[in-house]
Amino acid sequence: MSTDRALAPSPLGAGTAVLAFDVGGTDTKSAVVDAEGRVLGLRRTATPRDGARTAAAVVRHVAGLAAELRAAHPDVRPGSAGLLVPGIVDAHRGTGVYASNMGWRDAPLRALAEIALGLPVAFDHDVAAAGWAEHRLGAARDVDDAVVVIIGTGIAGSLILGGRQHRGGGYAGEIGHAPVAEEPRCVCGGRGCLEAIASTGAIARRYSERSGRGVAGAREVVALATSGDPDAAAVWDSALDALAFALTQISSTIAPEAIVIGGGLSRAGAALFDPLASRLDARLSYQRRPRLVAAQLGAEAGLLGAALLAREQVAA
Repeated sequence: MSTDRALAPSPLGAGTAVLAFDVGGTDTKSAVVDAEGRVLGLRRTATPRDGARTAAAVVRHVAGLAAELRAAHPDVRPGSAGLLVPGIVDAHRGTGVYASNMGWRDAPLRALAEIALGLPVAFDHDVAAAGWAEHRLGAARDVDDAVVVIIGTGIAGSLILGGRQHRGGGYAGEIGHAPVAEEPRCVCGGRGCLEAIASTGAIARRYSERSGRGVAGAREVVALATSGDPDAAAVWDSALDALAFALTQISSTIAPEAIVIGGGLSRAGAALFDPLASRLDARLSYQRRPRLVAAQLGAEAGLLGAALLAREQVAA
């Protein structure tokens, strides 16, 4: 367990005090947000796994974290909670439809959490909520049509259209599983998925397979590519091509004003954004050219999104 800390400064502003939980495949982030918008008690804990009973184990874990947060901050009285999970999510019904790495199918997570916490719970997908936070508080706050793409171990997106999230029953935003080539095989069962070529995990893995040398991660591959390593350059070049292809498809079908890129790969900075912008320009003809911008809220975007959704639920 990480040491409790506060997120300062917080962009949330004044509003209802809420609990916020961002459940990932490895870690769970949790915090309490007070009426001034301060994010308190921020911590990471290991996400529990219990096979087919993982959904119940996660809810128990969240309830335990909530009790600890309330005890540590007795002057903060949350009026609701926000709960985010990975996988396919039906936010309207409050169910985790499917998550291969979590072991659940049609899990009634919102209902279970409301019973465990004794509070109304706003429930959503982790990347969708992070995208909503970037729209309300971060890099996409000045536009009504935006796509937020998170590039980490996987690739997922959040679609903001007309100032509202497009959910598609929980299936919208699976940008990482859009095919951009014929190969390689993806863990989802598809072929040539963007995630299998351009995610941080794929970049590191493909470099190691090509060169026979291990690396700490994708950013090391990017550094090697810029220093002249031919294997790294080839892997990075193919990742950039795949990303440019996917962003061209997004620009042609959705015509966003901005594409916000977050996640671990976004920290490559100009090494990512400059060549990606050039390749996108080369592919686009008459389409609206979106601004490519880096996400602003960092690793806590999901947690801020959970707090936002919880506050919005109270307001509604």
